[in-house]
Amino acid sequence: MATYHHDVLIIGSGAAGLTVALQLPPETDVALLSKGQLTSASTYYAQGGVAAVMDQKDSLESHIADTHVAGAGLCHDDAVRKTVENGPDAIRWLIDQGVGFTRFSEDGQQGYHLTQEGGHSHRRVIHVADATGLAISGALIDQVHQRTNVTLFEHRVAVDLLHDTTADGSRRCIGAYIHDSRHGTTDVFLAKCVVLATGGASKVYLYTSNPDVATGDGVAMAWRAGCRVANMEFMQFHPTCLYHPKAKSFLVTEAIRGEGGHLLLPDGERFMHRFHERGELAPRDVVARAIDYEMKRLGADCLYLDISHRPADFIINHFPTVYAKCLQLGIDITREPMPVVPAAHYTCGGVMTDLNGQTDLAGLYAIGETAFTGLHGANRMASNSLLECFVFGKAASEHIAARLPGMSQPEGAPEWDESQVTDSDEDVIISHNWDELRRFMWDYVGIVRTVKRLERAQHRIDLLKREIAEYYSNYSISNDLLELRNLVVIGELIIRSALKRRESRGLHYMLDYPDMLAEIHDTVLVPDS
Repeated sequence: MATYHHDVLIIGSGAAGLTVALQLPPETDVALLSKGQLTSASTYYAQGGVAAVMDQKDSLESHIADTHVAGAGLCHDDAVRKTVENGPDAIRWLIDQGVGFTRFSEDGQQGYHLTQEGGHSHRRVIHVADATGLAISGALIDQVHQRTNVTLFEHRVAVDLLHDTTADGSRRCIGAYIHDSRHGTTDVFLAKCVVLATGGASKVYLYTSNPDVATGDGVAMAWRAGCRVANMEFMQFHPTCLYHPKAKSFLVTEAIRGEGGHLLLPDGERFMHRFHERGELAPRDVVARAIDYEMKRLGADCLYLDISHRPADFIINHFPTVYAKCLQLGIDITREPMPVVPAAHYTCGGVMTDLNGQTDLAGLYAIGETAFTGLHGANRMASNSLLECFVFGKAASEHIAARLPGMSQPEGAPEWDESQVTDSDEDVIISHNWDELRRFMWDYVGIVRTVKRLERAQHRIDLLKREIAEYYSNYSISNDLLELRNLVVIGELIIRSALKRRESRGLHYMLDYPDMLAEIHDTVLVPDS
């Protein structure tokens, strides 16, 4: 066991965490932690791109309006405007970091290629073919490796936040207990400021497009530390995840629909026109619910997405990742449709922050999918998520940098005490509870909800909470146990939030309350209330 001292502790190595690290002044002593390898974050797997106004035919006001429409009235205008207005600068910063966005040259014109995705009224999604996240992650990681002020720690799993009470009686975050999953030790990391950039919580569901790290760690830790969370009922389900036993969690980019892809029933009939005037380019909540409805109506295991009517060269050049993955599985998307199903994809709620990313706890920041800034409302518009990471990551770094000189270094914290616990010989309990949680969340708290389903889920979560708390108290911790402990918190927050919202809005669809209320409000949960 060891104790580490830094100015800033960043937990998470995706777009949000990397941006904060790179935007902080070079004299800042930074620790950047990754749960696995640096590339294990959700950013690495993002296909679509970054939404920003880069075309003279487009406008900031149009992007702002589209975001509000997709968010079903719940977006906070100050957060939307901050994000959209800083979008072009964020793209220029990414280009300066070495991100090679896809370009075009035709009819004597040259520039960056922009695609259109669901909810957008213009082409404004800048991308690197269909592997934008891979390119952004690679470029930012390369930059971080060149920073002598940033120390990288891989295979480190955050356990809980540390906080103390200042002279005036207020609480301040001073670091975290961090578990080294390779060596089995738990260390103390002390810092003047802590940044939660741990991503979302989609792993609480049985089917998800996210990597294994998306277990809501930052939200759960902040909740246990006394921070408010908001709008956790709004879990976005991506409409098109590849349905194949050998394609676990493979997302099929929305840009395929943006470039003319058709959603089809098993008999080849198109159906989206019956659900929304924009058809396949409707917001994600509409498309996911339509697919879910048709699958249940027909008893179908999946539906289909077809782009084969476009030229083969166009498909291969624009979607090389999807083309190669499907071909590996025996599906030639230049000739036949892809089987798809909805899957949990994005957490629109999270830890409440201000426009600088600061939480309720002094010294603690939350950035990206971990945070609730008010940007996404009841439904995140496609490709706004990466943009939020860059804009709010820069804002947080500036806010931290301005305050660091006047902050004292934390003096110390108790070492992690494992003297009263033993190694478990019943790890099967963890896997069984993990499976039970994700299955009843999918069945009862999924795309379509009812009060009865939510109450059943609440009963089961209460039982699991008690069992896991007892297990956590008596046995040595492991990555699986820590993730399960956090996911149970996430499940409870989602269920509690969903039961509070007696309407259907955006991603939250209740059969008992199918109408949208005139009153607009966020669902805010307060610890110990």
